[in-house]
Amino acid sequence: MQTLPKDRRYETLSYLPPLTDAQISRQVQYILSQGYIPAIEFNESSEPTECYWTMWKLPLFGAGSTQEVLNEVQACRSQYSNCYIRIVGFDNVKQCQILSFLVHKPNSSGGRYY
Repeated sequence: MQTLPKDRRYETLSYLPPLTDAQISRQVQYILSQGYIPAIEFNESSEPTECYWTMWKLPLFGAGSTQEVLNEVQACRSQYSNCYIRIVGFDNVKQCQILSFLVHKPNSSGGRYY
């Protein structure tokens, strides 16, 4: 067994290599298929003490396709390329956030993000 290198870990899926566009698309499809409401959030920092992120527009209540969500991620990224951007899935029955994962890190070297 090997210890992971000491790197900053972020949120759900952070121990995996950066997600490809296809993998991000499948995660968004999972959010939609579970009936969760996707939202896009951004923040200049990803420090654990920063528990409040800014929401990009309103949650995507009527999102019917993965591409709609990814288009909003791209719009957010083009305006806030210097920020961390994540997709969040909300459960409207439990009234809470079920999952979230990063889709963009500023000045990321190496892996790809949408």
